[in-house]
Amino acid sequence: MTAMSAAAIEDFLDEVFPHRQGTIEGVGTRRATMSLAIEDEHLRPGACVSGPCMLGLADVCFYVAILAEIGPEAMAVTTDLNCHFLRRARGDRDLIANAQIIKLGRRLAVGKVELFSAGEEEPVAIVTVTYALPDPM
Repeated sequence: MTAMSAAAIEDFLDEVFPHRQGTIEGVGTRRATMSLAIEDEHLRPGACVSGPCMLGLADVCFYVAILAEIGPEAMAVTTDLNCHFLRRARGDRDLIANAQIIKLGRRLAVGKVELFSAGEEEPVAIVTVTYALPDPM
């Protein structure tokens, strides 16, 4: 069972991180899925999704997975993010992010996010992420 629902996380993010991009599609135990409707502003030359756009969605999606586990915590922050771009992310399809927490400790959360062009079976990128978690009060 998760500490926060997708709707509760959306409300929390509207308050503390209103400029984020993407829509929460679902959360589960140590998991989150998000989508981003691709617009012209997300594209680079060649009509493919830009790397910064992909990394931004991956980062937020992992944050959502953490919030689902630990509850509302504005000060959980990215400490490391590493991306392997595998193929072109299509500019004519939504971008899908699937985050999984691999380790959730007292001070760090480590995981991965797979990014897909909607409708494609193979990921366009795999991102490893580490977040620092604040000390409990």
